[in-house]
Amino acid sequence: MSLEKIISEKLTKAFDPAELLVENESHHHAGHAGDDGSGESHWRITILADAFTGKSRVERQRMINAVLADELKNSIHALAMTVKGTGE
Repeated sequence: MSLEKIISEKLTKAFDPAELLVENESHHHAGHAGDDGSGESHWRITILADAFTGKSRVERQRMINAVLADELKNSIHALAMTVKGTGE
């Protein structure tokens, strides 16, 4: 299973987002530090979910990091995030 699919499934299961966009940006970093040659090392996510409403930016990012802990430890070198609660 692709890392994109794993990220999408985990975030969907954890947060039931109204919107979710998972973008692979690894091609922008080919040959740079952190590029493991897999083509799946650098990611950007945009997520909108009720679970983030009323939470600070840091709390939201920690929530995402907790869900993707295994991937951040083993596969993801960089993860850019835009995380919003509904109504924002």
